[in-house]
Amino acid sequence: MAFTPFQSSGFNRPSFPRSKSRRVFFQKNKDEHRINERIRTLQVRLIDETGNQVGIVSTQVALQQAREKGLDLMEISPRSQPPVCRICNYGKFKYEKKKKEQLAKKKQTVIKVKRMQLKPFTGEHDQEHKFKNVRQFLENGDKVEVSILFRGRELGDLEPGFKMMNHLSELLKDISSVESPPKLEMRKLVMILAPFSHKKKKS
Repeated sequence: MAFTPFQSSGFNRPSFPRSKSRRVFFQKNKDEHRINERIRTLQVRLIDETGNQVGIVSTQVALQQAREKGLDLMEISPRSQPPVCRICNYGKFKYEKKKKEQLAKKKQTVIKVKRMQLKPFTGEHDQEHKFKNVRQFLENGDKVEVSILFRGRELGDLEPGFKMMNHLSELLKDISSVESPPKLEMRKLVMILAPFSHKKKKS
């Protein structure tokens, strides 16, 4: 019988699906602290549930004390010799920590930069409308980058643009300050206004 490559001993080797148990075994534990049986050292420096220093005891003794009180043994300083562990309610500890993080996140203020583009010869009605929008942005706690675009021959006379910027900053001086005064960038005159609320939080 003639030999063909498709009859090679390794070509038709049956493939078996990977065991799900292996995936679970190598899954990284998401807990920030080692607790209870995951603490592998022979001895620990123990702190009880009231915060008192107990001293250096065997890990088994510390774990037994935690179990007797219906609590957990949590490793809080793994690099110490021996590691420092505390008796606590780990579920409550995680809940309170998450609550503090959420509260801190709420207190963080995100400062956005809004943009408003004008023309050097914007009509009075349009100018008033856009100035109101700038005021609204500042009242909401956002910075505003105001720009005036010059085209062609308009670059030969920048004075109307500077006058408009100065007029705007004067109208809004009750709620904002000029963080970056008007300056020419390529063909744009740019000014940045910052709300007073932002200034106070920053200081």
